[in-house]
Amino acid sequence: MSTDIDYYELLEVDRTADDKVIKSSYRRLAMQFHPDRNPGDQEAEAKFKAISQAYDCLKDPQKRAAYDRFGKAAFEQGGAGGGFGGGQGFEGFSDIFENIFGEFMGGGRGGGQRSSVRRGADLRYDLEISLEEAYAGKQATVTVDVAAACEPCQGTGAKPGTGSQQCKTCGGHGKVRAQQGFFLVERTCPSCHGAGQVISDPCGECRGEGRIEKTKTLDVAIPAGVDEGTRIRLTGEGEAGARGGPPGDLYIFLHLREHALFQRDGTTLFARAPISFTTAALGGTIEVPGLDRKRHEIRIPAGIQSGKQIRQRGAGMPVLNQRGHGDLVIQIDVETPTKLTSRQKELLEEFRATETGEESPQSSGFFARLKGVWEDLTD
Repeated sequence: MSTDIDYYELLEVDRTADDKVIKSSYRRLAMQFHPDRNPGDQEAEAKFKAISQAYDCLKDPQKRAAYDRFGKAAFEQGGAGGGFGGGQGFEGFSDIFENIFGEFMGGGRGGGQRSSVRRGADLRYDLEISLEEAYAGKQATVTVDVAAACEPCQGTGAKPGTGSQQCKTCGGHGKVRAQQGFFLVERTCPSCHGAGQVISDPCGECRGEGRIEKTKTLDVAIPAGVDEGTRIRLTGEGEAGARGGPPGDLYIFLHLREHALFQRDGTTLFARAPISFTTAALGGTIEVPGLDRKRHEIRIPAGIQSGKQIRQRGAGMPVLNQRGHGDLVIQIDVETPTKLTSRQKELLEEFRATETGEESPQSSGFFARLKGVWEDLTD
């Protein structure tokens, strides 16, 4: 293939095409003429080299400006460019992998130095609180062991007064590349272990890590209305990043202790209240202590049955980060007396003697149905 073909013609774009259009066209053509897709095709290999050379020039603003003004002469006789001439061989192979697959591999060769700072890890702390504390909210104090930034070196890992240097093996990229046939192999730099920087004189306190183990005591504001599993985030209170990197976060996971009286479902509180059979029959009132430290008077209607629920509006848990409260639900359990005086027994016997069945319609109806079933079985 002639080397005099215009670079723009090679890439099948106009001279006014922007970087995005040029890159897109290059990718398409490079994939079409790549030697791996055209084994043994010398013409395809030559076309692949030519479009790689063209893209190497046009992707660089300075090279493109020089080419637009002087053409290929700008890169001859020690000019500003290069390309495939001058004994550079298969430099284009590096570009094709770098630009076609670069974003999937974490960036290309031309992206500048690899940052040596890394964000610290997030931490989890499990905190148990009572239902009363969940209702009212509280200030809690927690103690955690974390990897904190080393104070003498301020987290850099280098001895105070010194610093780190760019890794000579990888040039600060944190990775090294090697050409193997048509493929470009990339691996973590063995000298800096991916940091891109090396410390020749490490800090004596942290031994170059930039972090030391430390016990921290923190105050945690627990808002009213939190529930089981509620997560509170303390920004920047996790582990310090390596060599001056930003710290992670600390997450407080809340767990509620079992309560002696109440069970909870969202903002609704449930409780069971045993009442005497006379209160159930005649009606009355009972008092239930609430988590708001108030006594809630519950009215019992006459004739209430076991299992019936009575709802007290607004006496439940507060709504997290909002106004208002849920409800308090009392489930009634009618208790049959087990210890009676002689007089009480006499009174109950007198009551039984006056029963007509209308006092307890459910039980009288049940036995009436049972009698009918028995008669059908004996016919």
